[in-house]
Amino acid sequence: MSADQQGNRPLSEEELQDLVASSDAGGRDPAGSIGLFLAIVAVIWSVFQVLLASPIANYVLPGSVVNNARQFHLAFAMFLAFAAYPALKSSPRNYIPIQDWIMGVLGAFVALYGYFFYTKIVDAGGLADDTDKWIALGGLILLFEAARRALGPAMAIIATIFLAYVFFGSSEWVPEVIRWKGASLKKAMSHMWITSEGVFGIALGVSTKFVFLFVLFGALLDKAGAGNYFIKMAFGALGHLRGGPAKAAVVGSAATGLISGSSIANVVTTGTFTIPLMKRVGFSSEQAGSVEVASSVNGQIMPPVMGAAAFLMVEYVGISYVEVITHAFLPAAISYIALVYIVHLEAVKRNMPTLGDREVHLARTIVGMASFFLVFAGLCYGSQFPVDAAEAWVPSMAGLVITAAILLVYVGLVAMAAQVPDLEPDDPNAKTVELPDISKIYKAGLHYLLPIIVLVYFLMIEQKSPGLSAFWATALLFVILATQKPLKAIFRGNSEVVNAFLSGVFDLWEGMIAGARNMIGIALATATAGVIVGTVTLTGIGQVMADLVEAMAYGMTYFAAVFVHLISPATDMIGLTAFDGTIAERAQDMTGTTLVFVLMCVGLLSLVLGMGLPTTANYIVVSSLMAGVVVELGAQSGLIVPLIAVHLFVFYFGIMADVTPPVGLASFAAAAVSGGDAIKTGFTAFFYSLRTVALPFVFIFNTDLLLIDVTWVEGIVVAVFATIAILVFTAGTMGYFVTRSRMYESIALVFVAFALFRPDFFMDRISPPFTSVDPSALVETVGETPVGTEVRLVISGPDFDTLEMVDTTVVVPVGNEEGGAARVEAMGLLLVEEDGLVKLDEPLFGSPVADDLGNFDYYGDEAVRITSVNLPSSQPPKQLIYIPAMILLGLIAFLQRGRAARQEVPA
Repeated sequence: MSADQQGNRPLSEEELQDLVASSDAGGRDPAGSIGLFLAIVAVIWSVFQVLLASPIANYVLPGSVVNNARQFHLAFAMFLAFAAYPALKSSPRNYIPIQDWIMGVLGAFVALYGYFFYTKIVDAGGLADDTDKWIALGGLILLFEAARRALGPAMAIIATIFLAYVFFGSSEWVPEVIRWKGASLKKAMSHMWITSEGVFGIALGVSTKFVFLFVLFGALLDKAGAGNYFIKMAFGALGHLRGGPAKAAVVGSAATGLISGSSIANVVTTGTFTIPLMKRVGFSSEQAGSVEVASSVNGQIMPPVMGAAAFLMVEYVGISYVEVITHAFLPAAISYIALVYIVHLEAVKRNMPTLGDREVHLARTIVGMASFFLVFAGLCYGSQFPVDAAEAWVPSMAGLVITAAILLVYVGLVAMAAQVPDLEPDDPNAKTVELPDISKIYKAGLHYLLPIIVLVYFLMIEQKSPGLSAFWATALLFVILATQKPLKAIFRGNSEVVNAFLSGVFDLWEGMIAGARNMIGIALATATAGVIVGTVTLTGIGQVMADLVEAMAYGMTYFAAVFVHLISPATDMIGLTAFDGTIAERAQDMTGTTLVFVLMCVGLLSLVLGMGLPTTANYIVVSSLMAGVVVELGAQSGLIVPLIAVHLFVFYFGIMADVTPPVGLASFAAAAVSGGDAIKTGFTAFFYSLRTVALPFVFIFNTDLLLIDVTWVEGIVVAVFATIAILVFTAGTMGYFVTRSRMYESIALVFVAFALFRPDFFMDRISPPFTSVDPSALVETVGETPVGTEVRLVISGPDFDTLEMVDTTVVVPVGNEEGGAARVEAMGLLLVEEDGLVKLDEPLFGSPVADDLGNFDYYGDEAVRITSVNLPSSQPPKQLIYIPAMILLGLIAFLQRGRAARQEVPA
């Protein structure tokens, strides 16, 4: 049945652009002088943000403006939100009603209130007076309305619920477990609007300092023509393979994801070309849309932009930007590799035809693409050497020399681009599809790689701030947009140089408008999420949420223990009994399982909230509520979970909300392009994205996947076997490896993938990773332990808030002090041996264990004590597990290859 027969039809190009505009940039675009005025405001915002990120910000902008940049950032966003986003579907789109003008101006004013009355607020110590509190309340109402228009009602509703909890949290109708004393209007408004704890907090600061520049960078790069270039290159490299359009969609979306933080825009940009071609070679409308959704949504997990989350992680986790994208890179890369493999398996299963008449050389294609990425990485890395040479030869003029060299390279690359025709978007519905010839078109866009190289150089080599790095890359894009067309005209001998220059300036103008309008929703999302974060810090609801989730997880653990208890006779028969004793004892033994249930609760919360919140806001809310919970419960279970792993876990599940029915916006956008059913598209995309669901659980328990504390050699080994693992997992879940898999083969493939992802799981059971020491021998043991050895201590004691006995695990390195007593004291442990127990006094402030042990009540009836001391034991390398796993994989391949050969033999 066709799409039209089902009542679905592909949207026209105009309708698709309207869909993107209404979701990302605002659906209202008035013509005439009003339209010009809005365009000027958007460009002024872009220029302001560029100047703010520049090295000359303190020279060209007043200090008061720089210090209050967040207020100006939100003021622009609120004014443009009321101007660009209609209040209702029935509201006019060709002009701005008077009430929207009023709300836009008022919104900008209340956002700038802290700037206009900065002295008064500082003199009052940040405490609101009667005027401040009413202005702040009006500001919140206007902010919520702007967020409702730009982001949908969910964000405003959730923020309103949290704000209501601030005021009415002491009411009797509030469940006792989350009840608190409540706050006055003046105190709440001080916290939410006047200080930097609420709306103008970290999230809006990150949006102001970093995110805008990267969004603008992406908009300018796309306006220059890079998006079309990336798609054509991907299609030229992969289009001739079986399922080629789908593979091109994946690679093209990955490249587009580098410059776009929007799933919907990515779907529409690449999908209008790839989805019809996917349908042409045999993919159904839903499958074609699902491939595009899965690849476009994954663009947000691909460094360096990561949908703005990377910059938030810098602030929330407290590590450098380079560390964030280093940790995020491998999971994102193997996730895309797996998606290419998924569409390959779909094409093989369905015996899909190839496009064009080009001879298929799979190995050559893989080598060619790998070579391109290696060359690109080499250029990024090697760029430091000419820079170092210039700084050594002419230190006083190194900046000018480097700038001149970049411009010369740029002019040379544009001269190469002028030798071939400009790339025009292809018609995917043409009767005959001509595959782009990479050898002929690659010259057309090599100069687009220069800004990316500059960005990567400043981020990774110079390790400058993300804002400054994006500034230099954006500055180069300004030059490219303004000059590429006139330079091409000159090199081609065209006399229309002036017109070409004016066309380039117009492209730059439109790019700055697009960047500003794309930022409206992100700025409002971070500001509104600040209300939720402010509620957490003001009321302490975060700890209550931790207790609730912990109770839920322990409840699930108890039921799991009941199940184990019920099946234990059967397991006894085959010698697999893991637990002895009562159900309670079994539940106690399954504390590691509790963390899995907590992670499931966090993932579910991210999915539910993500149905109405944009990815960035979803990440802010869930990480603020739950990141600390996961780390704390992990420590109680004996697992030290790095904070960055938890934040990436939350982020991965947040982006899955763009896929998951019934609200997944990216799935609806893809269905609008393909004419397929949106719900079916969403479910199919979720199935294709199973690896995105599985990977976060893997890197929580195996942080090697995030390249944490691994050497270069170990990192390469992890990357190789993680890639094999994700491909094997894909084959297992797709039911196809060498040929169609039988059920037991699929289960075996998933088992192999688990072994490759978690070799430590099996090695720890073969050879325990730790040796237990009696706590009373701690001082003597630490005195004899080599310097730098990490000692794992399990501390038990009453929780400061609940007074219930809890355990937590801390890892402390052994110092180089003389004697065990001095080393223990240097750790911050104040030991008191009494009643046969090794008790602890409250650690000194600033000592290594002070933060980890700060949640205990040291003055209650129950003493805080050390219950376990564990030292690393001599364990065989966990990589040995790879050997039997690969043997099993080879056996499965051997069995399937034999079956496939028999199936090919004619009867």
